[in-house]
Amino acid sequence: MTTTNPVVAPVAPPGLSRQRRLLVLAICCTSLFIVGLDNTIVNIALPAMQRDLNTPVSGLQWITDGYTVVLAGLLMLAGSTGDRIGRRRTFQTGLALFTLASLLCSLAPSLGWLVAARVLQAVGGSMLNPVAMSIITNTFTDPRERARAIGVWGGVMGISMALGPVVGGALVASVGWRSIFWINIPVGLAALVLCALFVPESRAPHPRPVDLVGQTLVVVLLVSLTYGLIEAPAAGWGSAQTLVCFGLAVLALAVLVPHELRRAHPLINPRFFGSVPFAGATVIAVCGFAALGGFLFLNTLYLQNVRGYSALHAGLLTLPMAGLTVVCAPLSGRVVGALGPRVPLLVAGLGIGSSALLLGGLTATTPLHQLIIAYVLFGLGFGALNAPITNTAVSGMPRAQAGVAAAVASTSRQIGQTLGVAVLGALGTSVGSEPLATGFPAASHVGWAIITGCGAAVLLLGLLTTGRWARRTAQRTADRLVHTGTATEVPA
Repeated sequence: MTTTNPVVAPVAPPGLSRQRRLLVLAICCTSLFIVGLDNTIVNIALPAMQRDLNTPVSGLQWITDGYTVVLAGLLMLAGSTGDRIGRRRTFQTGLALFTLASLLCSLAPSLGWLVAARVLQAVGGSMLNPVAMSIITNTFTDPRERARAIGVWGGVMGISMALGPVVGGALVASVGWRSIFWINIPVGLAALVLCALFVPESRAPHPRPVDLVGQTLVVVLLVSLTYGLIEAPAAGWGSAQTLVCFGLAVLALAVLVPHELRRAHPLINPRFFGSVPFAGATVIAVCGFAALGGFLFLNTLYLQNVRGYSALHAGLLTLPMAGLTVVCAPLSGRVVGALGPRVPLLVAGLGIGSSALLLGGLTATTPLHQLIIAYVLFGLGFGALNAPITNTAVSGMPRAQAGVAAAVASTSRQIGQTLGVAVLGALGTSVGSEPLATGFPAASHVGWAIITGCGAAVLLLGLLTTGRWARRTAQRTADRLVHTGTATEVPA
């Protein structure tokens, strides 16, 4: 059923059979699959891109961060846009842009064109996962059925991460790096057609107004910070360019906070951070996904540029990490449902930290069994991380704010991955005058030390944000939101 009323729409599309609901779920999961696959598949192809496009390491960072920084900046806007103009319409626009941009990525003649196509990909990608989750939430109205649907959603993310290195490695080794973007095209086109045929339109009854100033400030903050970090090794950490970038980021943040506090319907409500579980979940998401971004970036360069493995061989070596992520992600969700988020967060911190600790003394001849153990530990830790982040973020929040809190957590994940590639790429590949192949292992030690610190932060915050004191701060924040009237906002 297609709704034409621009304001009022049914919360759940009536009259959908179980088979139709499952079909809607499958269509929505295709967006998660291609976005998740694109993430890890691009990382495994970076060395081939570097050789073909003759780009420095900073160029590889932009191939990754040009995507994630735009995605992080637009996630909140995309969610509210779907609520306003229609979720199906927004989802279809995202699929069309993502598919077109994937084609343009495969045809890019130079680094600049590739980064521009990746930015367009991110614009489309920002309209996929948050909007698809809204479609699923409005399609599956029974709590148990909805929980199972979200469980399938999480499993698809794990599968896409697991397939990325292997599929990407096989494609790069046999056809070339451009082929990794071709896989998105038939999947995207099929999802676009099926969406038009089977996904009903829905809108929020009272969508939140657009906060253009807040949205602009968020993008300026992320872009200036990322640009400063990536270009600092070449320009100099104390150069005018670097200082201007960091100063602009600080200024954007300084203006953003009071602007959001004054708005009745802010893009990101600073009052949320009075809740220790919410603030902690935000930092945990940044630390955990910074560790992931840095791990994938540094490990890909190490296996292919230092050890000399092919893309396929490198992908197969990292399969234990992806496999453990697939296995542990749903188990973590069950543990969170039964015991709360503390245990999975402790496992996540220990797994990520101990993995990076094992790689802290990396050399060109580090035994393979040590690498495999590190990959297993990282997969165990990262697999346990996702479910408790969202659970902790929404803990104690008014129900009307749960969607906004979850959206901020999702944005924090992308910010973390962006910073992981920017910071660890800048510090971990500073080899001076030495070639990357010989100087990289020693230079990467600082990167692995930072990832160890990220794991320790997840561990400590997992303890801090799940106790009685933290829950009391969440309750006080929820009461304050209800008292000020902001708890009636419609989630993005």
